[in-house]
Amino acid sequence: MNSLSHACIARRLWSAVVGAAMLAFVPATQADPVVELQTDHGRIVLRLHPLMAPQTVENFLRYVDDGHYNDTVVHRAVAGFVIQGGGYDISLRYRPTREPIANEAPRCLKNTRGTIAMARSIEPNSTTSQFFVNIDDNNHLNHVKPERGYEGYCAFATVIEGMDVAERISQLPTTSAGPFSEHVPVEPVRILSASRVEASAILAAQEDREPEAKTPAKAPPPSSRTPTKPAKPASSTSKPQRQGQP
Repeated sequence: MNSLSHACIARRLWSAVVGAAMLAFVPATQADPVVELQTDHGRIVLRLHPLMAPQTVENFLRYVDDGHYNDTVVHRAVAGFVIQGGGYDISLRYRPTREPIANEAPRCLKNTRGTIAMARSIEPNSTTSQFFVNIDDNNHLNHVKPERGYEGYCAFATVIEGMDVAERISQLPTTSAGPFSEHVPVEPVRILSASRVEASAILAAQEDREPEAKTPAKAPPPSSRTPTKPAKPASSTSKPQRQGQP
């Protein structure tokens, strides 16, 4: 194992410790909604935090309950950064959405590893259906101040099961396809379904083991140990041709 590998592992261990400390202060109750994403690579279970992002959680749950996410794809996968989905079908055709909602980034979770945030365009109040899972601590996506470029992205949920699934997806080979010039998985990653699940049993099980968001990831393959993160944050728009990149 070379020094680069040691440095990467040390950085991820530190990120995990800091992330765990931050999540310890997240208000959480047995009433928090839990959503299961069934993908063809495994399931990812999300715990939503309505006390911190009420409008964002309500918006996400409406899309879940309407079946909007069923048979969509993860259209963006960047190792060490994010996986993003919720807006396109298997043919990368855009799925129509409801009207956008306001950006709740000033009051919500930070974009640490294992959190889920809503994507948007350069316009801060343009959130619709697309979401992304933070594979690493993405501090540049957090709210700083109410000025253009600093508004941040609202993280409204945490992965409580399946972070390993998200990690594997992020490392898949990618290409250009449809309206996207890069980062589309070569083999489509389908979100088969998104549905609410009974929270009590899942949350009780979490108390018996470390939450997966706190578990440091294994060092990625040599070719992706030091990925270059895109300068712009994750975004979504109502028109595919204007789709931005995180």
